[in-house]
Amino acid sequence: MASGWGINGNKGRCYDFWVDFSECMSRCRQPSDCVLLREDYMECLHHSKEFQRRNRIYKEEQRQIRAAARKAKEEAEGTPAVTAHH
Repeated sequence: MASGWGINGNKGRCYDFWVDFSECMSRCRQPSDCVLLREDYMECLHHSKEFQRRNRIYKEEQRQIRAAARKAKEEAEGTPAVTAHH
């Protein structure tokens, strides 16, 4: 990765993030000064924040689908729907 070459011979997708992080590390007083650049670089490599966000969205969609199905079932049975307030 640090060579800058991607899998197809072009510049790697995360190389610019690596350069920014590397430059920061070479001129900073403490490594903690570069924590945000490191996060950007790691996110480019692994997409962990993106996957976490997608999972949260998916879980919320599933929760809403289950709630709507439960409400429809209760209305069909003639019992009042109970809503939970969070």
